[in-house]
Amino acid sequence: MEIKQGILNRFKVVYFGIIIAVLWILFLLVRIQFSPKWSEKSKIFAEVEIPVQARRGTICAADGSPLAASIPHYRLRMDLSVPPLKNYFARDVDSLALMLSRFFRDKSAGAYRRALTEAYRKGDKYFLISSKKVDYDGLQKIKRFPIFRNGQFKGGLITEQDYERIYPLGNLESRTLGKMKEGLSDGNPAQVGAFGLEESFEETLKGDAGLAIKENVSGRTMDVRLDEPTDGWDLITTLDVKMQDQVSYSLRRMLEKTRAKYGTAILMEVKTGDIKAISNYGRNSAGQLVQGYQNYALGAAGSTDPGSTFKLASLMAAMEDGKIDTSTIIDTGKGVWVNKKWKVTDSDREKTGGYHKITAKHVFEVSSNIGVAKLITQNYAGEEKDFFDRIHQFGLDIPIKVGISGESEPYINHPGEKTWSGVSMTQISYGYEMRLTPIQILAFYNAVANNGRMMQPRLVKAITEEGEIRESFGNKTLIRSICSNRTLRQARSMLEGVIERGTGKALQASNYKIAGKTGTAQVANRNEGYSRNGRKVYQASFAGYFPADDPKYSCIVVINHPLGDYYGASVAGPVFKQIADYVYAYELGKSGDFNYPVTEVKEDYPGLAAGRKKDIAKVLNELGIMNGWSFYKSEWVEANREEDGVSVTSRELKPDVIPNVKGMGVTDAVYLLEKSGLRVSLRGFGKVKSQSLRAGDRMRRGQNIVITLG
Repeated sequence: MEIKQGILNRFKVVYFGIIIAVLWILFLLVRIQFSPKWSEKSKIFAEVEIPVQARRGTICAADGSPLAASIPHYRLRMDLSVPPLKNYFARDVDSLALMLSRFFRDKSAGAYRRALTEAYRKGDKYFLISSKKVDYDGLQKIKRFPIFRNGQFKGGLITEQDYERIYPLGNLESRTLGKMKEGLSDGNPAQVGAFGLEESFEETLKGDAGLAIKENVSGRTMDVRLDEPTDGWDLITTLDVKMQDQVSYSLRRMLEKTRAKYGTAILMEVKTGDIKAISNYGRNSAGQLVQGYQNYALGAAGSTDPGSTFKLASLMAAMEDGKIDTSTIIDTGKGVWVNKKWKVTDSDREKTGGYHKITAKHVFEVSSNIGVAKLITQNYAGEEKDFFDRIHQFGLDIPIKVGISGESEPYINHPGEKTWSGVSMTQISYGYEMRLTPIQILAFYNAVANNGRMMQPRLVKAITEEGEIRESFGNKTLIRSICSNRTLRQARSMLEGVIERGTGKALQASNYKIAGKTGTAQVANRNEGYSRNGRKVYQASFAGYFPADDPKYSCIVVINHPLGDYYGASVAGPVFKQIADYVYAYELGKSGDFNYPVTEVKEDYPGLAAGRKKDIAKVLNELGIMNGWSFYKSEWVEANREEDGVSVTSRELKPDVIPNVKGMGVTDAVYLLEKSGLRVSLRGFGKVKSQSLRAGDRMRRGQNIVITLG
């Protein structure tokens, strides 16, 4: 019995001992939980979620050449709490501050030293070294700076990769492509599209951000990825870079010559409505001519009275209603006509003494305001609604909707509106009391060229992911037929007559026929009225198509407030002619009579294509071609032509050796060269045709290399 009691007593002692131990542990847990000391220490192991930026999709030309692309750049931070820093921070901080000051050139070495010292005193784990980002070459240089050269875990350098938006082919049309700005994406600070396609297709281009956590690993803060980002999808536009380059060049040249306020030009494919080139130039607050200042082609800034280019619609309306034909005679007198106290004049009345009695076709060819005004006001007196019904039938009062934010809707004064007056019909007949953009006028002229079918102007053809089409945007017909074949034949005859005998005689080409209409209008610019610095504000324009006998392209050129000569035939017309000559020689010409050089790109490299292994593999797999690509360790490969098909070979990258980027797309080439430590300059467009530094030679970091695209 005593033995049993002794055993029970020992169990009681052990039992109470366990209870006391558990209570003590609970006490310590509570103490640690609420102790400021341990609360601070717990922050070392705290996990902080951060978004990981996705690569923004590429905006491409019709042939796949990148117009806007994203390449990696780095933001630099420093973990000043890593234990090894105590061994050399005080010794090397001055040298590091000096090197950072020389590299970034944003503040003095003293300012860097003070900031680093204060951050070190506080044990800052995420100190921002500079607000400036660096490319791969810059990062490699910084890694060799004092303190940082001690390595990843001892130097405290933290790199955060994101992407910088570049425009490889230059600023061909920034207002259409768009630019980037600081904003929010999915609630996180990020670069977002500011305008143009970058803004309109923001959701498509931006991709989906990934997720990472900041963890303390061996006393150092590191990013550990939980979800990888999903790259944005690419846009395939209708733009042709060679045509775009020519359109921009021709327009800018005339704007510089005439010192005009702004100008725009659009080139469109007749059958499809595809916009092959679009250019906008304007003057900034300093009076400098810059591209993409406003979207004059389809935005509110370029929505004005079109003037004489509208005369085609007026006469076509009367023809469609059976009120006139091209042989109808009208008396224009001596070039001055007063209608309800409103004076209408013909611009060349002093030279010609007036045209007197002429046909409707001749009225159009010489652009007689009086002739058009009389034909419309006399034939539609009391029947104004019929006229506007025809204008609606022509599609001139319906929105175009190209797909870029900021498009302006058309406005044409109507009976019943407050602004309607007894002379409104007169004014409207030759292109006043309305607000139309150049793209709206061009869509109408394009319909005339396209046998009456009005196409919706198209700027984006498809959305792709890694070369695979995710969404396509087909050609869309806005109006199946704007008028009868009879009216169409008369309209095209009048447009050809302008070039053969009328105001556009100087624009005749020797190898092909142009059809079009000159336009000159006195317009009111915003905040300036109908004059600017004491001068009347005129707008010169030319709209038409070519070749006239088998239309392939339509084009409009608008130049606002040129100084000196301001007529459409002598200001906007020559730009149209230069564009048409180039396009005809580039694509349509059958003979060698032109002196306009057209560069034929010949491949001087054996590769069919070169780039990342996964991208080449995807293409070959889609074609059902297996060539052992998966066995190469190199990330970069080349697909080569062979008699019996395609073979794939490795492009091995070696340290301090110039890589071979011939045949690569510009995005891959720039990324690879910058990663190797070279500074890249671009010439031309397309894939890499040649490189200024020979592949395989030894390289120096920071060396300049020029890659020519073709």
